Amino acid sequence: MAYDDLREFLKTLDEHGQLLRVTDEVLPEPDIAAAANAAPRMGDKAPALYFDNVAGFTNARIAMNVHGSWANHALALGLPKDTGVRAQVDEFIARWAKFPVKPVWREDPPWAQNTQTGADVNIFDVLPVIRLNDGDGGFYIDKAAVVSKDPEDPENAGKQNVGIYRIEVKGKRKLALQPVPMHDIAQHLRKAEQVGDDLPIAITLGNDPVISIVASTPMEYDQNEYELAGALRGEPAPIAKSPLHGLPVPWGSEVVIEGVIEGRKREIEGPFGEFTGHYSGGRNMTVIRIDRISYRDDPIFEHLYLGMPWTEIDYLMAANTCVPLYEQLKKDFPEVQAVNAMYTHGLVVIVSTKTRYGGFAKAVGMRVLTTPHGLGYAATVIVVDDDVDPFNLPQVMWALSTKMNPAGDLIQVPNMPVLALAPQADTPGIVDKLIIDATTPIAPDHRGNYDTQVRDLPEMGEWLTRLQQLAADR
Repeated sequence: MAYDDLREFLKTLDEHGQLLRVTDEVLPEPDIAAAANAAPRMGDKAPALYFDNVAGFTNARIAMNVHGSWANHALALGLPKDTGVRAQVDEFIARWAKFPVKPVWREDPPWAQNTQTGADVNIFDVLPVIRLNDGDGGFYIDKAAVVSKDPEDPENAGKQNVGIYRIEVKGKRKLALQPVPMHDIAQHLRKAEQVGDDLPIAITLGNDPVISIVASTPMEYDQNEYELAGALRGEPAPIAKSPLHGLPVPWGSEVVIEGVIEGRKREIEGPFGEFTGHYSGGRNMTVIRIDRISYRDDPIFEHLYLGMPWTEIDYLMAANTCVPLYEQLKKDFPEVQAVNAMYTHGLVVIVSTKTRYGGFAKAVGMRVLTTPHGLGYAATVIVVDDDVDPFNLPQVMWALSTKMNPAGDLIQVPNMPVLALAPQADTPGIVDKLIIDATTPIAPDHRGNYDTQVRDLPEMGEWLTRLQQLAADR
């Protein structure tokens, strides 16, 4: 089924036993973040969390860990909650084939029920903001979809952007946003600043679950996130015009914040416990002036805990990082079979491929580094044979253990770009990258002794099905 807003999805999670309501009073810090830190440790069926009794707040409603398990991720895509990881990635690929599905404009969005404007704006009256980790430099909003347009081509729907970026609350109508240079919003801002303009934006919170997935998907610059949402939903995504800037925003959002990124203005932002499992330091970042807030009655504040993997963000950015890389590689190398980029938003990428000739796998690895996402994220690429499942880490470790010879299978590429948050970089934004060829050498590469590899018995598949059925019938 397709969900038009967050509340519909929370109801579905509840019906499937995937929503845990915490009804006793909790402290805003550290209880809410600590619970969201703990929830994913409950396994692949970890529940979402809902708090509505927060000390110090009158009407706070906070949802955490909404995408924080494979069960919740499956339900977000309308799949049975026990759908496996590889099956979810394969289904994502199948739905991607239907992209683009244009969105549909819809009137009377629920977020239009209440409004603050101009000097009356006070974000603290609308959102129960909290810190997530004890070393954070302030309150953050970190699961909002930020909408912007290309200032040079504003009517081109392909060049608009819907992305998730960390946002620090700096005051009642002032925010700070970190636009990573590899992301589309950074290109929009650069174009605006070149002509001395501010960049109009809309920040949407509490979105339907597919919007959060597409907003964190590394799509190409001229690909429209709402059109991918339609493909994933199986029907057009509903959108509405924001009242101040006329930007296309999700129809079902809980809160829509409108304002501008003030051109050429920077202030210290951070530190923040990031998806890398490390704190980022304080850096000069962009400043947002809030001019209008629209919000539902009793809005739900959806928050996202980040920290030592796996946390909710690792589930949110798993399948949707694998699939764009797979699609981009498949265009150039049809031999590619699967891509696993689930780990820390693709800082490590594992690719399985058939090989045409000696050295082919290394070329595939180089192509990963030149994809839009690979440029800024992929620091290590592991290439394995097509009979190795990249989602099966014991098989990947077997390939590394028996196929990789450091004498010729490690390719170090110096001084490559990476997002500044990558903690392994001596100079933020620059790192040496590594390609590991763990495929079987073929002609004219004759290294090693691989003529006697053990293969699965022909009857294995039949017996696997039989044993699974026996286990299910117990």
